[in-house]
Amino acid sequence: MSRMDNAIASARRARRDRCPGVLRPWPAEDGLLIRLRLIGGRLPTSSLTALTAVAERHGDGRVHVTGRANLQIRALPGHQGRLGSAVLDAVEATGLLPSRTHELVRNVMVSPRTGTAGGRADLRPVAAELDRLLCADPYLAGLPARFLFVLDDGRGDLVTRPADLGLVALDQDTAQLRIGDSWGPVVPLPEAAPALTGLARSFMDARGTGPTAPWHVVELPAPMAPPGSPDPRLPSPEPPLPPGPLPEGGRHVGVPDDGMTPGLTARLVDDAHVAGATELTVTPWRGVIVPGAAA
Repeated sequence: MSRMDNAIASARRARRDRCPGVLRPWPAEDGLLIRLRLIGGRLPTSSLTALTAVAERHGDGRVHVTGRANLQIRALPGHQGRLGSAVLDAVEATGLLPSRTHELVRNVMVSPRTGTAGGRADLRPVAAELDRLLCADPYLAGLPARFLFVLDDGRGDLVTRPADLGLVALDQDTAQLRIGDSWGPVVPLPEAAPALTGLARSFMDARGTGPTAPWHVVELPAPMAPPGSPDPRLPSPEPPLPPGPLPEGGRHVGVPDDGMTPGLTARLVDDAHVAGATELTVTPWRGVIVPGAAA
């Protein structure tokens, strides 16, 4: 679809996006559905345990995984499309709602194994700084809830994933920015997060307001910046990570379409603790990476 086609499609909308969050649940047939956004899929085991308890007590008993490496729980009770205070407090106590004002815009997808195995650079600090800058800027709370940052650590696993803004690491010190479906400048990694938030502000300036305002960079009627040439060091695409053991240790566990049962979440947490880990990683391929010792 061309930029003009995308802009026309955006103009035909008569509503804002309705992507769910905790404070903006989706009213499904079985109750309220909430989505909790994870930066780069990073998930403390304590948070998963607490969220599973919320799902068991108030919802359908399962923790669901999305294609953006986030979590959902459903069948929650509420009134007039909002969670009750007891359920909201229980969700917030999991630690997975660090910002009420910016919860819908914390959409940061990162190569799931960055900093642990392979890749050209550890993007965990970049992702954390991007999240901090997003949440510190009141203007960026107005980003559409579907607006997505995608950070590829140079292995190529997310290089073809559609993004509004993002980057691909070229080496341990530099990355090339992504601006919609175009390439941006090459920047030092310490400057990447400020550059991305600056571009996000430019998008906010360009999109305007109202129910027909664009949700995505490619829907803008004009490019935000002159398109650049792809750097010759960009990686070739890598296929999705399959379920199974990982060479560096641990395994990638596929999550069923109907979500993780309390039994499955308990096993994942126990296996991580046996390996001395306190964090799991949710992947964009509807799975969870459980750390472990190399074979």
